[in-house]
Amino acid sequence: MSASPKSRRRVLVGVSAVATVSLGIGVAAGSRITSPEDAAAKTAPPKASQITVPVARKALSSKVVGRGDASFDGAVNIRVETSGIKTAPIVTGKVPAVGSTLTEGKALLEITGRPVIGLAGVLPMYRTLSPGSKGPDVLQLEQTLERLGYDPGTVDDEYTLDTSAAVEELYESAGYEAPVADEQFTQAVDQAKKQVDAAKKQLRQAESQLKAAKDAKAKDTSVQQGAVDDAEENLADAQEAQNEAEFKAGTPLPVSEVVYVKTLPRRVDEVKVERGGTVNGVVMSASGASLVVTVKVDAETAQRLKAGMAATLDLGESVSVAGKVRRVTKNGNQYDVVVAPNALTASQLALLRDANVRVTIPVKSTSGKVLAVPVAALSSGSDGASRVEVLRNGKIELVPVTVGLSADGFAQVTPKGDAKLSEGDQVVVGR
Repeated sequence: MSASPKSRRRVLVGVSAVATVSLGIGVAAGSRITSPEDAAAKTAPPKASQITVPVARKALSSKVVGRGDASFDGAVNIRVETSGIKTAPIVTGKVPAVGSTLTEGKALLEITGRPVIGLAGVLPMYRTLSPGSKGPDVLQLEQTLERLGYDPGTVDDEYTLDTSAAVEELYESAGYEAPVADEQFTQAVDQAKKQVDAAKKQLRQAESQLKAAKDAKAKDTSVQQGAVDDAEENLADAQEAQNEAEFKAGTPLPVSEVVYVKTLPRRVDEVKVERGGTVNGVVMSASGASLVVTVKVDAETAQRLKAGMAATLDLGESVSVAGKVRRVTKNGNQYDVVVAPNALTASQLALLRDANVRVTIPVKSTSGKVLAVPVAALSSGSDGASRVEVLRNGKIELVPVTVGLSADGFAQVTPKGDAKLSEGDQVVVGR
């Protein structure tokens, strides 16, 4: 029995569908089959090529950049030597307020009714000075007096009556009576004056006796003349003794009435005494009247910096001010670079006070624009000389160079000899 035409058509359609599916599977499978050569080509790294940048012509400036805290310059503790005070060292007045200014030549405190006058100097007040004293502390005092306009006579290391007179003027300007010498010296003056009076009386008597003898036309007046001579000599000795006593009784400078501070004026940061209290050690701490910023750097950086270098302080809010390096000092394993602004407005002062600011200190700069390449473009040859690789017409050319200032990732370069290097040349910085 033969199949019907309809059945045969269904068989043919089914066979065709199976063939089509099989063909698709074969094509898909064939597309996923890769030869070993093709696989290696696809996984191999790309062919190496040079990364280049153009040679630039620009000005270079090397600088030190850091952050520092603003503070009042040079805080110091102020002590008063009270060993010369015979009573308890009680604070009786002139207690300064925090934030006030200590002025040279004025009383910064009052103890037992006497002033403690602030003076600028390096040596501390370690003894009472009086006429006859000699030493470097006397020289410092006379230099200070002369600078303040009080004439101490010849400025040397000896305390004289001229020095005493200048000290009296210092006290008068500060609003106090000058100190007086110890009682033993004033008593010695009184005693010396009595001796002078007695010697004068003795001389008058001797002269009277000599006159009487001469009026009597005495043949020999040698005894009376000898008495006059002795009396004149005694008077000269008495007057010399009086001068010496008065010299020693000249105005002294008590150890407890002067404090030397390295620089003045200064700002009072902290007061450690109160009126009616007893002085014992530090009475106050004070710092410079000017604000500075202190940046900490390492030893290598510190060697590049010195006092007087220009600086810029970034106060924030798009505000910056010019300044200078005031000093560079070692502080443990680091160095403190103290930078002071040249001038501050009231608003700038408010921004700087107690702030942490960015400080930039230019160290070196080129004279105008120079050829510059990235530091990464520099390499060294077998002889240690510097060179750059220049890509020209698809080929690498080694150009020997002399390296100058480096800054901000760039280095100044100058081609050596007949070598050519120009702005825009492509130098290799990597691959």
